[in-house]
Amino acid sequence: MSQNERDESTIERPFAVPCATLDAGAPLRWLRAGWRDFRRAPGLSLLFGGVVLLVSVAVSALAWSLGRFALLAALLSGFVFVAPLIAVGLYCVSRELEAGRRPELRDSFVLARRVAGQAGVFALAQLVVLMLWSRAGMMVNALVPVENNDLVTWVEFLLIGSAAGSVFAAFTFATAAFSLPMIADRDVDMVTAGVSSVNAVLRNKGVMLQWAALIALLTAVGFLTAYLGLVVVMPWLAYSAWHAYRETLDATAWPRLD
Repeated sequence: MSQNERDESTIERPFAVPCATLDAGAPLRWLRAGWRDFRRAPGLSLLFGGVVLLVSVAVSALAWSLGRFALLAALLSGFVFVAPLIAVGLYCVSRELEAGRRPELRDSFVLARRVAGQAGVFALAQLVVLMLWSRAGMMVNALVPVENNDLVTWVEFLLIGSAAGSVFAAFTFATAAFSLPMIADRDVDMVTAGVSSVNAVLRNKGVMLQWAALIALLTAVGFLTAYLGLVVVMPWLAYSAWHAYRETLDATAWPRLD
C-alpha cells in the first residue's frame, strides 16, 4: 500500500456530507446553470435526450399494444437500472465543462463504467421502493372500495391513495436529489451519498419542495409534448441536478474520480 493510500485510509470522514443552507432562488439558479451547459454541449445533450425518448416510447408502445400492466411494470423496472447510468453520463458532461474541458461521449462511458456498481446499488434500492409502492397501491384498491356514483368514496380513495404515494415519492426524491451526482464526482459509496442527500433535503425542505415541483412541471411538459420535450428536458434537468449538488454538498473530504 502506498503512502497516499495509507493516508486516505486513516482519514475520518463524517457519515453525512456537510450541506449548505439554500436560499429560495437556488432552484432557478440551477436551471439557468443547467441550460448554459445544454447550450455549451448541444450535440451530446440531444444524443442522451434521444436515448431517453426512444426508451420512453418503446416502453409505452409495448405496454399499450399488449395491454398488460405486468409487462409495463417489468419494463419500467428494467429502465430503473438503465436510467442511473444515463444520468451519470449527463453529469459527466457538466463535470467536464466545469473543469474547463471539452466533454466527449467516451468520457461519459468511462465514468459510467467506473460507477456502475454504486449506480446498481441505487437502482436496486429504487426497484424495492417501486415494488413497495405498487403493493401499497394494490392495498389501497382492496381496502378503500369505490362505489359507482358515490363522490364521497371517490374522494376518499383519491386522498388515501395520494397520501400513500406521496410518502414513496418523497423518499425517492430525497434519496436521489444529490446522491447520483455525488457518486459521479467523488469516490464515495452509495449509502453515504444517499444519507447525505436525504440530510440535505431535510435541512432545506422549502427550497427542495420548490425544486421537486419544478422537476415535476418540466417532466410533465416533456410527456405532454408526445415525449418530444423529453429530448431537451431530461438533459437540462440532469445538468441542473449537477449544479444543485455542487452548490449544496461539500464533498471535498472524499477524493475526486479521475
